[in-house]
Amino acid sequence: MSRIDALFARSPVFIGFTVAGDPGIEASLRVAKAMIEAGVDLLEIAIPYSDPVADGPVIERAHVRALRAGTTTDDVFALVRRIREHAPALPLVLFTYHNIIHRRGPDRFFSEAAAAGADGVLIVDLPVEESGEVAPCAARYGIDRIALIAPTTSPERQHAILSGASGFVYLISLEGVTGERDRLPPGIAGLVGAVREKTGLPLAVGFGVSRPEHVRTVVAAGANGVIVGSALVRLIEEHAGDEAGMQDALRAAIAALRRGLVPDPEPDIP
Repeated sequence: MSRIDALFARSPVFIGFTVAGDPGIEASLRVAKAMIEAGVDLLEIAIPYSDPVADGPVIERAHVRALRAGTTTDDVFALVRRIREHAPALPLVLFTYHNIIHRRGPDRFFSEAAAAGADGVLIVDLPVEESGEVAPCAARYGIDRIALIAPTTSPERQHAILSGASGFVYLISLEGVTGERDRLPPGIAGLVGAVREKTGLPLAVGFGVSRPEHVRTVVAAGANGVIVGSALVRLIEEHAGDEAGMQDALRAAIAALRRGLVPDPEPDIP
């Protein structure tokens, strides 16, 4: 059983997101360790990229900070290796854009990802019709290909996307880019239900999830996991130059968000 499979055997789970090299490569290792200590069940690690079209302003600025710090793909694999040494059982998923894989070569990329200790790869901008070069390489090295499904994805396209997916499915809660929202859209339960009919893979919901009440909404909708990115990345930005404060803020935020995984107790009826 893979680390991802073992994790989702006990759901719901909390998935945290960070950009490798933000605010610097050594600092990002300490950020990852703080997030793990705070209770993330799976860590998504973004490879910094110059044109992160799926991301809103908060995460886009994190990509910029990481690139300005000189973070390369080699650095990211080295970081993953160090996180794996720190947390041998924790599932790690790389979040990337296809150009990074294309330039490195799919076989080399997935070989190095597996050697570093990554369990899965989520390629944000690769259409299913163009995944023929990537799919066999992921399978060859035992890397799960995490699928993305949006509210606008047609049922026919959902089937096509799910046919090559493994690990879990990332359900995008809303139309648009990543970023914190005051409230989540009302159709999450419908999206979870519709995709659940087509796959036995676990379903995790992200984009806009940033408050404990959002986590409760996602869990109540029947999802197996919640993914929080911008709300955590913002704390890294807000505490620039105060690493101890940054780590404390991350721990407090994750603890608060995790409380949303547990349903509110039923009130006592006299």
